[in-house]
Amino acid sequence: MLHIFVDADACPVKQEVYRVATRYRLSVTLVTNAPMRVPHEPWLALKVVTDGFDAADDWIVEHVQTGDIVVTADIPLANRCLKKEAWVIGPTGKPFTAYNIGQALATRDLLSELRGAGTITGGPPPLTPRDRSLFLQKLDEAVQSIRRKYPPTPDAP
Repeated sequence: MLHIFVDADACPVKQEVYRVATRYRLSVTLVTNAPMRVPHEPWLALKVVTDGFDAADDWIVEHVQTGDIVVTADIPLANRCLKKEAWVIGPTGKPFTAYNIGQALATRDLLSELRGAGTITGGPPPLTPRDRSLFLQKLDEAVQSIRRKYPPTPDAP
C-alpha cells in the first residue's frame, strides 16, 4: 500500500504532505533525529531515530518499498530510495528520477567542494509560495501515477 515517508528534520513542507495524505487517506511516517510535535492523527506516525549520522536515512531506506513516496532534499537519500523503486520528491516539488539523479549528485558534490573552499556560502533560498504550490501539485501527481500503476487492493483505501 502506498505510504509517504518524510525526511522530517528540516522539511519545510510537512503541512502540504498532511493535506495530500488526508485527501487520499494515506499513511505518513515522519522520520527524524529528535522529537517534534506532530498532529495527533491515526494515519500519521513519528519515528525518532537517535543512532547517529544518517540513522534517519538508513531507517527510511530500510522501510521504503516499491511505489512508496519519499519527501527529502537529501540527494544521496533520494538516490538510495530510487534504487528501491520509490518515488522521490524534493520540497520544491522537483521529482528525483533515474534520469536526473546522477546530475543532482554531481551538482551536490561540486557545490560541496565550492563551499569547502569558501567560494560560496549559505544554503538554498527559502521556499516561496510558488515552490509550495509546485510541491503540492507534484505530490498529488505522484500519488495518482502510483495508484494507476499499483491499484489499491479491495481491502485498502
